[in-house]
This record gives sequence, C-alpha cells and structure tokens, in this order.
Amino acid sequence: MKVEKQSIQSSVRDGFGLTIPLLLLIPALLFSNQLYGILGENNYVTIHLMLEIFIIIASFTIAIQAWLIFPYILSNHRLYIGALFLSVGLLTLIHTLSYKGMPFFIKDSSAYSATWFYMIGRLTQTLGLLLILTSKPKKINFIQRRITYSLAWLYTFVWVFLIYSPYELLPHLLIEGVGTTPLKNGLQYVAIMLQCLILLSLWRNFHKDRRQNTVIIMASVYLIIGDVMFTAYQSVYDIKNFMGHFFQLSGFYFLMRTFYSASVERPFQSLIETQKQLEKSEENLHYMAYHDELTKLPNSRFLTEKLSKELSVPKTKKAILMIEIDRLKSINESLGHSFIDLMLQEVATRLRTSLPPDLFISQIGRGEFTIVLHSVEDHEDVVQICKQIQKGMKEPFQLQHFLLNITLNIGIAVYPKHGTNQEALLKHAQVAMHEAQKATERYVFYHPKMGQQLIERLVLEQDLHYALDNGEIYLEYQPQINLRTGSIDSVEALVRWQHPEKGLISPAAFIPIAEETGLIVPIGEWILETACRQVKQWHNEGISHIGVAVNLSTGQFFQQNLVGMVEDILARTDLPPHYLELEITESMTVDTNHMADILHDLKQLGVKIAVDDFGTGYSSMYYLKKFPIDCLKIDRSFVRNVQSDHHDDVLISMMISMAKHLELKVVAEGVEEIGQLSFLADCDIIQGYLFSRPIDPEELSANFDTIQKKALSITQLKEVV
Repeated sequence: MKVEKQSIQSSVRDGFGLTIPLLLLIPALLFSNQLYGILGENNYVTIHLMLEIFIIIASFTIAIQAWLIFPYILSNHRLYIGALFLSVGLLTLIHTLSYKGMPFFIKDSSAYSATWFYMIGRLTQTLGLLLILTSKPKKINFIQRRITYSLAWLYTFVWVFLIYSPYELLPHLLIEGVGTTPLKNGLQYVAIMLQCLILLSLWRNFHKDRRQNTVIIMASVYLIIGDVMFTAYQSVYDIKNFMGHFFQLSGFYFLMRTFYSASVERPFQSLIETQKQLEKSEENLHYMAYHDELTKLPNSRFLTEKLSKELSVPKTKKAILMIEIDRLKSINESLGHSFIDLMLQEVATRLRTSLPPDLFISQIGRGEFTIVLHSVEDHEDVVQICKQIQKGMKEPFQLQHFLLNITLNIGIAVYPKHGTNQEALLKHAQVAMHEAQKATERYVFYHPKMGQQLIERLVLEQDLHYALDNGEIYLEYQPQINLRTGSIDSVEALVRWQHPEKGLISPAAFIPIAEETGLIVPIGEWILETACRQVKQWHNEGISHIGVAVNLSTGQFFQQNLVGMVEDILARTDLPPHYLELEITESMTVDTNHMADILHDLKQLGVKIAVDDFGTGYSSMYYLKKFPIDCLKIDRSFVRNVQSDHHDDVLISMMISMAKHLELKVVAEGVEEIGQLSFLADCDIIQGYLFSRPIDPEELSANFDTIQKKALSITQLKEVV
C-alpha cells in the first residue's frame, strides 16, 4: 500500500513537471508562421541532435533495463519491450546520423533517409507496443533473451539495407519547400491510429496497474500530439517540426519512466518496505520473545537477563518478590480460561499502577509474577511494597458479570542473605511464596527451614499416589441430628489418611495436594462409593432411615463424567438416590451455566444437593434461586463465636431466615457447646462434637443407640437453655 502511494505521488510529480510541452503547444499553433526559423536555421541541426540523443538514451535505457532484469522475472512482455526499444533506439540513432546537415554516414545525409528511418521507427514503436500490450503475459526460457535481441538487430539491418540501397526503393516522404507528402501523413496517421488503439487497450485494463497505465497513457497522448505536428510542418525549420520532436521526446521520457518505475523504482521501494517490515517484525519478535502476550509484562527470559545485570552490582542489597494468585486452580476450574485471562490482565494492570514505575515487574508463569527491587535498605522497605501490592488488589475484580475478591501470596528472597545467584533467589522466593498461603499477612520472607518443609510436602505428595491402593485412606462418619426430633437422620462422610510412618495426616494437609495433582478424582470416587456402600450396609442392619452427605471437590465437580459416575455408584451399591446428599462449595457456583446443567442432571438422579461452608464464599447469592439446592450448611466459623460475637449472631439469623424463605433445609456444623443451640434453634440439622466426633463405621454401628439417646436428651434441653 505504501509503495503504491509513493508511485501515485511520483506520477503526479511527473504530470506537473511535463505540462510545459502542452503549454508550448498553444503558441506553436497560433503563431507558427511568425515562429518559423525563430531558433535560427544554423541551430536546428544541433537542436534536433540534442532532442534525438535524449530519445536514443531513453530507448536504450529501456532496452538495457529489460536485458538486465529479464533473468529474474522471465517475462515475455518485459523481453519483447526491451527488444522493441532496442530496434527503436537503433533506428532513431541512424535517423539522427542521416538527418540533413549531419556528416557523411554510409551515404550523404538527406531528408529521404532521415524521414524514412524516423517513420519506420515510429511505426515499429506503436505497432510493437500494441502487440505486446494485447498479448497474454507468460514466463519464457532464459535462452530466448539472446534470440529476441538478435532479431531486433536483424530487423534494424533489414531497414538499413532497404533505405540505404543504391537505388531509392521507397517513395519520398518529404519534399523540400513543399512539406510532407500524403504518404508521409498517411503513415503518420497510421501511427496515430495505432497509438489510439494502445490508449483503448490501456483504458480497458486500467484497473490492473493504475500507475503504469496512467503514465503510458500520458506518453501516448504526447506521441499523438507529436505525430500531428509531423503531419503539418513544411520544412525542418518549421516550429511544428521542432514541437513534434519535443513532444516525441516527452512521450519517450514517460515511456522510460514507466519501465524504470516497473523495473527498478517499484521493486526497490518494495525492497525498502520489505526491509522495514522485516525490521519491524524483528522488533515484534524480540518483544514477543521477551514479553508475555497476554499481560504485556516481561517474561522469564527477560527476568533472567535482568537479574544477571542486577546481580553484577554485588554491593547493592536487593529483593525478589514472587507472587501467585491464591486458589487460581479452583477459580480456573470454576470460571474457565477466558475469565482467567481477563483476571491476569487486570492483576498485571493493578501491579503496574500501584507500584513505582522503576520497579521491574514480570510474569514467569500463568498466575505467577515476579518483582525485582533494585535497592532496599531493610525489611521494612520490602514490607511496604507488599502492602502497596495488597492495597492495589483490595477492590473486587469486575470480570464481566462476576465480582471476585483476589488474594495474592507473596514470597520474598533478599540478596545476598537468601542467595547470591538468580537460581537460588528465585527458588527461595518461590518456596516462601508457597508458605505465604498459611500466613495471615500473605507475605513471607524466606527461611532455610522452608526448604525442608517443601521437601516434606513433595514426599507427602509421592506417598499420596499409593495411599489409596495401600488401604491407608479410610472414612469416618459424623452424625447429623434432626433438631426437631432428636434423631440421627444422616451422617457426613469425612476422609482420613493413616500414613504408615507419619501417622494420621490432616485432610487440610493432603486434600489440597490431591486437588493440585488430580488425585482427588480417584480418591473422591472411592469416597463416594465407600460411603454409599456403608449406608446400604446400615440399612441392611436395620438402620433403614439414615442417609449420607459426601463432599464434592472442585476437581471432581468439573470432571466430565461426574453424573454418570454418581449414577453408576448408586447402581453398584443399590442405594436409593434420596439417601445421598452431595455437598458443593460456593466457589463452584461462579460458573452458573456449567453448574446449572450439572446440578439439574444430578437432581434427575434423585440425589440431594447441599451448599457447604455457606457464607464464606465470594459468589453471588443468585445461585440460591437458580440452582436446585436442597440444603445450606452454615460454616463452623460462624457457629464457633456465635455466643460472644453479636455480628455472627446476626449473620446466622439472616442466613437461616433467607434459607427458610427459599424453603431450604439448614444445617449448622461445628456445634460444640450446648449454649450455642439457643442461637441455632431455627436450624433443621445440627452437627458437631456436642453430639459426636467423627467415628469409624464399626464404632458408629456399635454405639448408634447410645449416640441417639444422647442426641435426644440434648435436643430436649435446648428449650431450657
């Protein structure tokens, strides 16, 4: 596009620069008699020689350009045009040498030979150009270059032989003192007609190459005007003869410009433009190689080079901040990649805007960022930066129609205390970042003990791969008491891991590992089938009314075959679906479309749906109306302080009231003291250590009646309390 624009601008400049011949045409026509011989009769030979030399140069220039360029393009049009103008140039050269007044060349100069050489050259140029422009362009062999140019030489020598024959084989075209003959004018009109046909051909194909066709049309117009002038002059001293040569020169100049532009100028401009595009592409490639495409932040490669330069100044104390988005995997499973992309972009934007511009911020992984502090005085400087980061993330993220609160975990490694090379600093900052998940402030400085903790976690992860096959995973069940009747209506299945060496491992320690590694899917399927099989066994033992609640993790919920898996387990264990309650968390409800489809499919099976840890999530309450939910479980964090914290009392009352209006069952978990019951009087189900700790199925079977009596007595006391 840029090359085409430059070509058009060049054409406009040529048009303005060569309007002078057209301006000279007016006085030449109006005052031809007065201007006869005005340039001096002795000067006309010199003037004619100068004009013809320029025409010869233009013709040979076109021929040479075509000769040199042909091997690279192998175009029949370009080759034939070169050969054509070689003949035209040779004929014009001989015409110039034989012009009246010129020195001896083969024979004495005369109007006879000069006029015929001009006329043959003119007809050759017009007819040849017409045939070339109307022929079909194609690729030809390299060897045809010599053959075609040789034919051009041969063609010229044939006319030299005919015109310089001892006998005048051709009639005269110019009679001294009288002017041009009818034959001369007729041939000149033939040239005009051929030139008009060229104009017509150019006009019909104008859209194919506007630049080239425009200039050839301008050349044709000047050549036609020149032909008209040559039909009207009486002698070589006539101003019309001079104007004819002048317009002919103008036409040849345009032709030369056309083929120069097509052969040299435009390819050269294209080359320059290509070079610029390559340079720009190299810059873009360099930028892409050193920046993250999504957030536009420097990437890990850029960070490596930056740290190498930073650490080359060893006397300066520096700090590396490694940052991760907390619970990114769960959010990704809930919302999907497109939402995560929006979130990463917003996090990157807030980091840039909330921190000083001289800090180096990079993204080294999906959801992981690194900040290089060039110079720090003490730990407090780093802490202030961490607080600035957290302040920048304080406002909820508006991602389409979701409003999310994002927490960042920040690990800090200080140079040279925590490492003297970039590998050590980045590794230690990453270790600290994982530890920051457990810290209240969510930022932690590296400590050597953390490395050992990370190793222990990796070992635990490895052992978890074999825990299920080795029978180390088992279930305990905690009774759920109907507050109205005091009966044990159901139990919640709780997973446990008895490590052969480390003893009992808390679910809080191994469930996140199972989520990250994908082991939660087979473990979750085993939990569900084991719980259903156990409840069916209790039914067979006479405890026929009891149901079971099983937690679904985020990883399980977003597996493709969840509904089919639940249906198969119910069929294998022969457990009626209404005895199974599946517990989901609020974080899963963000992706409403996916959640609605899955929950409705599960409800079609006949199972119940409960929302666990209600009140601790970050999603909209809209799902309570949209989803087929049967039960809300109030999180133990509200129940724990309900007697001492008025706010928790109010929040629980609001939750219960809302659930009742939506006709949902309410379960309060974590009930440990009888005094808490008065605040939970409107709940349907109570679960906690007040009634029973989680116990293994054999113990529950053996002590079912005892636990039932205890629950009945406690629920009867609630009114007194």
